[in-house]
Amino acid sequence: MMEEQSEFRFVRMEYRDLYNRRGFGRGWWRQDWPEAEIHFNQGVRRLTRIHTGEGHHLPLTDDRIFDFPWIYATQVGYWDLSDAETARLRQYLERGGFLVVDDFYGPNEFAVFQQAMDKVVPGQPVLDLADDDAIWHVLYDIRERFFIAGLRHLGIGRGFGAQTPAGPPQWQGIRDAKGRVVVAVNFNMDVGDAWEHADLAEYPESMTGLAYRLGINYVVYSMTH
Repeated sequence: MMEEQSEFRFVRMEYRDLYNRRGFGRGWWRQDWPEAEIHFNQGVRRLTRIHTGEGHHLPLTDDRIFDFPWIYATQVGYWDLSDAETARLRQYLERGGFLVVDDFYGPNEFAVFQQAMDKVVPGQPVLDLADDDAIWHVLYDIRERFFIAGLRHLGIGRGFGAQTPAGPPQWQGIRDAKGRVVVAVNFNMDVGDAWEHADLAEYPESMTGLAYRLGINYVVYSMTH
């Protein structure tokens, strides 16, 4: 059965876990799956005229990855990209792809992410995105950015108090040689939880609203730059 043609599909990256950080039981790439993308796609359809299709999850080594200009990776402080995955991600970004990374915290997890990206895009550092960067204004004019919490930071549904974030939220990116943002970095925050729990009464509406505006700007930027 052929899939319906669409302008955008939410594609989640499958990846190999760090050996010493296993224990989730089903792969860290699956965190918030599939509710996060189901809810986000609903928002894209409601708030834009972008024709969205059903979401996918694919390993980087699958050739179909080149059919999609936008991929999402969560828990990247727990990934351990193989040489084949590293080479494929480099090729994907060089060919115009756009990667969003999300839901990782603190210096140890950032170091794991940074080490992988140093191999994927050597010499292209992770930098703060300036307030006037096009990515904040390509559709929604996002001038106020604040912490987007996971449920664990709010103390919802776990039977114990809220966890303290590892540090302030950082809105960062990696650019290619031409200055285009090719990796959007959501560090010390959990945008995926805000999508996943968009219909949960206890989850703050302000965080959900920012997460949707942010994600949609990423989509539009990836399709127009």
